[in-house]
Amino acid sequence: MIGIEKFIEIRERFCHFASWAVWADEGANPKDNIDDLSVLNPDVNPRLLKMLHGNSILLGLNISRRIARPFGNFHDPRPMATDFKIRYALKDTSYWGSYMTDIIKDFEEKVSGKMMSFLRNNKDFERDNIRKLREEIEVLGFSNPVLVAFGKDAEKIAKRNLCQEFQIVGIPHYANYISKENYRDQVCDQLSKIPTNKNAEQGAALDRNYAALHCGK
Repeated sequence: MIGIEKFIEIRERFCHFASWAVWADEGANPKDNIDDLSVLNPDVNPRLLKMLHGNSILLGLNISRRIARPFGNFHDPRPMATDFKIRYALKDTSYWGSYMTDIIKDFEEKVSGKMMSFLRNNKDFERDNIRKLREEIEVLGFSNPVLVAFGKDAEKIAKRNLCQEFQIVGIPHYANYISKENYRDQVCDQLSKIPTNKNAEQGAALDRNYAALHCGK
C-alpha cells in the first residue's frame, strides 16, 4: 500500500516516465481502455492506494516518444503499441500494482539497438541514470524490491549496475511477436523462478519477498 503523501510525491517528481501496473479492464478488444488513466487517480478510484506497492519494480528501457499525460508510460493506446500484453500478463497476480519506470530517463529512441550503442559510448550517462533510478527506489520506500526487467537490454543494464543490491529477473519484452496468452505464460514462468536466497545476509528478506510476490496463473 502507498500513502497519499507518497503517491503525490511520486506523481509530482516522476510521473512523466513512471507509472503503476494498474489498468482499466479490457473491453471487447484486448487493447480497449489501456489508456484510461482515471484508474490511477485516487479521487476517482478509491481502491487505488491499497493496490499500489513497491515490492516489485517493473523496468522498461527508455521511452519511444514523449509521455504527454502523468503516469501515461506503459499505458499506450496507439494501434502499434503492445502495452495491453502487460495488463493481461499481470492481471490477478501479486505484481499488479507494482511501480513501473524506465532505466534510462527522458531519452526518446524507438530502436533499442541504438539506445544500447549510445550507452556503450556514454558510460557517464548510464551511471547518471542509474543514480536517478536509485533515487526513485529510495523515494518509493520499500526495502529489498525485486527488479523485473522487460527484455534483454533492460536486464543487462540492471544486472551490470545493480546486481549487488537487488534481486533482478528478466522477463520477455511485451513487444515480442507473441500472443497475450503465451506472453502471460512466459512471464509467470520466469517470475516463479525468482531465487529465494541471494546471499546469507539477505536470504530471509528475499524469502519473504518471494512468498509475497509469487505469480499465480
